[in-house]
Amino acid sequence: MDTNFQDPQYKVAVADLTAESLSRIIEMAWEDRTPFEAIETQFGFDEKAVIQLMRSQLKRRSFELWRERVTSRGTKHVAKRPASVLRHHCSTQYKMRNR
Repeated sequence: MDTNFQDPQYKVAVADLTAESLSRIIEMAWEDRTPFEAIETQFGFDEKAVIQLMRSQLKRRSFELWRERVTSRGTKHVAKRPASVLRHHCSTQYKMRNR
């Protein structure tokens, strides 16, 4: 993990995360409909801290792709969301499918 971040509170917070929590934050950050505010509410990481976390945990190109994706999504911020988006996940997400 990269420890060159300016904010010492960030380093402590990441060190305190379980592997499961870290994985969930990364998963939520990749999800199109999960706003940064939801990550902050659940884990205490604001958008800046999530960006730092993603930079430290992802490969460089993966981080660049994620940033491009997040920058173009209006659903990643509650204030920018269209009124039609009422929940944090897709209607088919987290449902078992018969195969």
